[in-house]
This record gives sequence, C-alpha cells and structure tokens, in this order.
Amino acid sequence: MKLNSINNLLELFFIQYEKQSDKNKILLSSLKEPKKKYSWNETSQSITKLSNELKKYVNKGDRCLLISENRPEWFISDLSIMLSGSITVPAYTTYAERDYEYIINDCSPSVIFVSNTEQFNKVKNIIKSKKFIKKLFSFEDLENVNQNEYQNINKLLHNLNNLNNLNNNLKTNINRNDPACIIYTSGTQGNPKGVILSHGGILNNCEGAIEILEPLIKKDQTRFLTWLPLSHSYEHTVQFVQITVSARVFYAESIEKLIQNMKDCSPEIMTAVPRFYQNLYQKINASFSKATGFKKILVQKMLNLGLKKIKKEPLNLIEKIQDKILEKIVRKKIKSQFGGSLKTFVSGGGALDKEVGFFLNAIGLPTLQGYGLTETSPVVSCNPINDIRVETVGPPFKGNQVKIAEDGEILVKGENVMLGYWNNKEETDKVLRNGWLHTGDIGVFDNNYLKITDRKKDILITPGGDNISPLKIENELINSGIIDQAIVYGDNKPYLVALLVLNDQKKSLKEEEIKQEIEKVNKKLSKIENIKKFFTINEKFSIENGMLTPTLKLKRFKIIQKHKNSFEKLY
Repeated sequence: MKLNSINNLLELFFIQYEKQSDKNKILLSSLKEPKKKYSWNETSQSITKLSNELKKYVNKGDRCLLISENRPEWFISDLSIMLSGSITVPAYTTYAERDYEYIINDCSPSVIFVSNTEQFNKVKNIIKSKKFIKKLFSFEDLENVNQNEYQNINKLLHNLNNLNNLNNNLKTNINRNDPACIIYTSGTQGNPKGVILSHGGILNNCEGAIEILEPLIKKDQTRFLTWLPLSHSYEHTVQFVQITVSARVFYAESIEKLIQNMKDCSPEIMTAVPRFYQNLYQKINASFSKATGFKKILVQKMLNLGLKKIKKEPLNLIEKIQDKILEKIVRKKIKSQFGGSLKTFVSGGGALDKEVGFFLNAIGLPTLQGYGLTETSPVVSCNPINDIRVETVGPPFKGNQVKIAEDGEILVKGENVMLGYWNNKEETDKVLRNGWLHTGDIGVFDNNYLKITDRKKDILITPGGDNISPLKIENELINSGIIDQAIVYGDNKPYLVALLVLNDQKKSLKEEEIKQEIEKVNKKLSKIENIKKFFTINEKFSIENGMLTPTLKLKRFKIIQKHKNSFEKLY
C-alpha cells in the first residue's frame, strides 16, 4: 500500500475496510470480555453512528478528551472523533487529578469520553464548572450519575441498522497536515505539554513500520496483542499500523495476565516497552538457573550459539547442525510459552538494556529495538528483522531525516515531526528550529545505524515508557515544608527514589516521620511519580561546593555521580 498518497487516517481505515472480502471478519477483540468482538463491518458502522452523534456537540478542530483503558471502544471513539472533524486528546488513566485539571483547562475539550465510573470519578469535580464541555460519553453505565447527564455509547451502538457505509460519511476534508491528536507528555517545568501530531506524521510512521514488518506479515490476518496504553503515542500509532496490514487486534486484560493472554491469542507481533522485556528476562533466566544435568548443558549451548549469531559471529558446520537441533527442542518450547506463533517483539518507549536484548534474541525471541519521541509520531528508527544490531536503535525510518549536531544532539526532520506544542509557542520554538526537532538525546551513527549514548534533557523515562519530569516531583518535595533540596533518581528503573536535604529545623526528624511527609506528597502525584525510597545528606548544594550553577540551578549530573552508590543501594 502506498501510504504517501493517503490523505488521512480515516481514509486508511476505509481503504482497508473496502479491501476485506469478508467484512464480517473479526477486527477487534477484548480478552477481558471475550464476547466483545467487532467485525470490520461492525467497526465501520460503529464509527459512523458514533460520529453522527458526536457532530451534534463539536465543530471542526474541537478537542475530545478520551480517558479509558485499552478496549475496542477506544479505537472506535478515536476514529469517530476524527470523522466528526475534531481532535482526539488521549489521557492516561494513571494521571493525578491535577494533571487532568491542567489538561482540561489547557485544551478546553468540547466532549469527554470515559470508560467507566472509576475514570469518571477522577474528573467529575473538575468538569462541573467547565461550561465549554458540552457532552459526556461513557463506555459503561456510570454509578450515581443521572442518565440524562451522559450517553452510554455501547447502548447507542447496540442496534446497528444497515447504516450507510463509511464512504458516504467521509466528508471531512482532512489533509495530511491537519492535527490527528494531541498527546500530553511531561514538561520539564512540571506541566504536561500537548504534542500535536498530524495525520501525515502518523501515516509516515506507519509507512516506516510496514517496511520493517513486511517480512513478517502473513497473507491472512496477522495477530497483534495490544497492552501498552493507547494514550501512549507509541501504541496510538501502532493501532494504525495494525489497520495498514489488516491485522486482528486483541486487547490484553492487564500486564499481570499478559503471558496468559499471549497463550490465549497466539500473537505474531507484539509491541512493548523495556519494563516488559526486563521482567521476561528475569523470569526466563530464573527458570534456566534451575536447570540441571543434560538440560543445563542444552540451555547453555543454545545461549552460546544464539549469542554468536546475534553478534554476527560465524558458526562452523557442527555448530550450525547443533543450532538447528536446539531450535526444535529448546527454542520451540520457549516460544510455545508465548502462544507458539510469535515472530517478533518490538521494543520502544525507552532504552532496552543490551543484556536483555542479546538474551531474548539468543533464545529465539527476536526483539527489535527502536527509538523515538512523542514529538516524532513517535518512531525515528528501528532495527530490521533481518539485521538486528542489539546495541543500536536501527536505521532511520523511511522519510525521516536524522543528523547529529556538533554537540552530539540528535536532530530529526520530516513529516513525522510534530506540528508543535498546543498553546505553547515558547516551548515549541525551543525544540523546533529551522524545521529540525532537537531531541535532547545524544547519539552517533554506526553504518547508518543510530546509537543513543546519552540524554541532554532532564527527563526520566520509566521501563514502561512514561516520561517523568523530576523537577515537578522535586518541587512538590520542597513544598512539603521539611525539605530544602531534592534530587529525584530513577531513569529506566522500576521505581523512583530521592536524595533529600532537610530544613535546618527538621534535621532531627526520624525516618518514619520523613516517610509520612513523603506519603503526603505522593498523594498529589500519579502512581509512576511516587517516591518509594530515599536517603538524606546534611550538606546543602551550593555554588561554593560546585553543586549549583551561578543561577542557582542544580548540577543534576554532578550530584548524581557523587551519590551514585547511595542511589543504587535503594534498588
């Protein structure tokens, strides 16, 4: 498919819909509610019907806030919003109340979608006074809410009568340069920033992804398992990659049930973040360590030969024969634990530990590491299946221009680059200069393969792919009244920890008393921003001891290096 000739994401869906010889073939399936399945025909009709209802409340360019876990209704709502001429604003279900309040005030949505009562309760106090909100939609009945105050879309869609197909309703005049969504990400000053992504930017990303995945795509329906939040730019774009290849999409129940879900639906392709792969590595490695006797010999041999192959070291004839045997008796058994059909994992949203990458590829679970940012729709580069180089993030996607600045910073240019930050020209101008996006990451090229070596910006990335502003959390800690200075640590770690300098008057506080104060701060933050552990020091950071700049900013890197051992002891 020539994606460069398609005008918008709706057109992509419609083209693929028309191509289906059997329009009753299942497209979307919920593993949490196995009976909830949408065929291609039901999906297109649902999009049309919901869009027709949505048009009563929105004008072109209006924003629609979408707060929900992954489920078929998420995809239907997203495309319905686009078809109505408005813009999707996805929001994490894990946000703190103040984050929702900031986003609602910032983008002024005309409509809000919530999945259920739990999600509604997070915003109900905020939206009471917002006159710009014209309608509330939900995917389920809301408890203790008058039915006149919202509309249950599942009840709306329950009776799908032979509606005119999507073609007759596709009168949106949406161009590639028009906004498709606004995805908020943490800002260095504490407030989230709304990244405006275009239809063309996401389509451009799909084109690059298809080039990577083409060797793996079957003629019949390729199966994808989705579990990373669709509010994450990575998974938000992946859903359109799935449409591009006419895949069957399964929505996972939860991360706790992910392995079982893989057995349930036997996916061939799955996108995930480093946290998942780290956990997988630990579980499989723990299982291997229990092996004894001949089994232990087989496992070690498989690992050794697998590592040689992924490191491009040649195998002799005997090793090749051994590897083929091990493929059948060991690697096949490992793959069966994940449904037996897996062709590749794709890792994004953060840095994948190279040891984990080598291990997974060696045991027969091909893992393609990519690189990107929300601001690049989101993928910049990715390893191809036929030439995986674990310590890199692969060559740039087709259509992406990537260069290394004099100071080593990675710069990106192309249709995939964001249109800008919503209502924030100052921040837009900081990162978008002469058409080049300044990523804040440091890297080098190795034979057209990009390698990330460092990060300029003070943003922490969790193993789950979430961006966290340490400054935001540090300010909250300082505002507690007992802390003078704080450094939050935890880039690519399972949780956040902190170094604290207490007020002179609070130096005598016991550890338990400090914990209580931190818990008060944690309640103001989202779960991923919570401080789990801490340590204190007596010496304040100052210009004199070299820990503050002349403008009294923390020399974060220098402080972390000095106290590295103390930070690491908290994990």
